[in-house]
Amino acid sequence: MRIDLTGKNAVVTGSSQGIGLAIATGLAAAGAEVVLTGRGQERLDGAARSLRAEVAEAAVTTVACDLTTEEGAAELYAAVPEIDVLVNNLGIFGSRPPLEITDEEWRTYFDTNVLSAVRLIRHYLPPMTGQGWGRVLNIASDSAIVIPAEMIHYGMSKTALLAVSRGFAKEAAGTGVTVNSVIAGPTHTGGVEDFVHELVDKALPWEEAQREFMRLHRPQSLLQRLIEPEEIANLVVYLSSAQASATTGAAVRVDGGYVDSIVP
Repeated sequence: MRIDLTGKNAVVTGSSQGIGLAIATGLAAAGAEVVLTGRGQERLDGAARSLRAEVAEAAVTTVACDLTTEEGAAELYAAVPEIDVLVNNLGIFGSRPPLEITDEEWRTYFDTNVLSAVRLIRHYLPPMTGQGWGRVLNIASDSAIVIPAEMIHYGMSKTALLAVSRGFAKEAAGTGVTVNSVIAGPTHTGGVEDFVHELVDKALPWEEAQREFMRLHRPQSLLQRLIEPEEIANLVVYLSSAQASATTGAAVRVDGGYVDSIVP
């Protein structure tokens, strides 16, 4: 299968590192012009250099803004008024005992992981439907379905993102625009390395710590290892393509078999 996104432009939020950067790199490799977003210009510059090192002559720009605020979103709109592909990857996570999660933390997780995506969809979806083509991808998590006891505020936000995706897919029905969520399983990123070491012996070498984490905290995984960011990106690139035209309103899993279900 040859995926060609030449002539398309894409915004990937939270793309200065990890899954977001891997997705942006995958889209650029398929020919799309990509826009990286994050709050720090220095980190974005480093991400852009990394992307160009992976994809020769990649068309990549950066917009430093805080998309958890209306003001930050307005900065992105001003720099990039219309797009073909929107990937809402921005998100935060962390472990907390359930009864210790404060009202403010609940709000922060909702604002960051859900409302930031809603805000961008609200802006970018109408031009997509107007032109008769577009792709919206919301990066969710296995935690949306298998709520982790140690971070139910995170799980709640990702469950909400599944509902957001399905609802906006109905809004875009019949227009040629697809809206989907991607259920990513436990993935190997820098932030996850820190999280893993919080839950298992910090003195263990990384490979041992990863295996112990999967054994103790994610035993349902059929892959029995953390997923690499590029594996998430592969699915996102496909869903961004013309070949995925009949997939919309879906929660598509790239979870290593973590969610114990025979249907999506």
